[in-house]
Amino acid sequence: MTQRLDVHPTHPQKRLLDMAAKALHSGELVVYPAETGYAVACHIGDKGALERLVALRRLPKDHQFTLICRDLSELGSYARVENAAYRILKRNTPGAFTFVLPATKEVPKRLVHPKKKTIGLRVPEHPVAIGLLESMGEPLLSTTLRLPDSADDEGPMQDGADILAALDKRVDLILDSGVGALGASTIVDFTTPEPQILRQGLGELR
Repeated sequence: MTQRLDVHPTHPQKRLLDMAAKALHSGELVVYPAETGYAVACHIGDKGALERLVALRRLPKDHQFTLICRDLSELGSYARVENAAYRILKRNTPGAFTFVLPATKEVPKRLVHPKKKTIGLRVPEHPVAIGLLESMGEPLLSTTLRLPDSADDEGPMQDGADILAALDKRVDLILDSGVGALGASTIVDFTTPEPQILRQGLGELR
């Protein structure tokens, strides 16, 4: 049965964040709030948890996976970042952005895009997401919590009660901080000569 924890949206309780981190380290799926609505995460190195996440979202084989990181220093361990790209990232983090960059060998091979050899990376600004990363002490594999049968223009799930009703027993723990934001992250591709916005979301690139 899925456990739902009421977590404060701006001052999340460390005890609850530590419970979620323990669940993640144990191979469980955890739903958490981000600045772009709710997302679902698993441990970066857990193959079984990844398979559950892929099945939950019905992700295609060429899905671009995303890691959420605490800061740019941590992000730099998982992607090759040129100086020009770094300056843009520094201006726009933390925030509602997903950056597509060439993956380093630190990224488990099963998470790297099979053709492009890239990884998506985010540095969140939501206090619960930040607190969860601090409790983990490492990045998390994360994807927007959008049900497979939802319409293309439908955003991430926003309400903890709705998430519990829809995904009871399919995820293990929900960090519920109330109704979430409506909107997606802005996706910026840094593998081309000039940065390319693949999807315009809540983030306005500076």
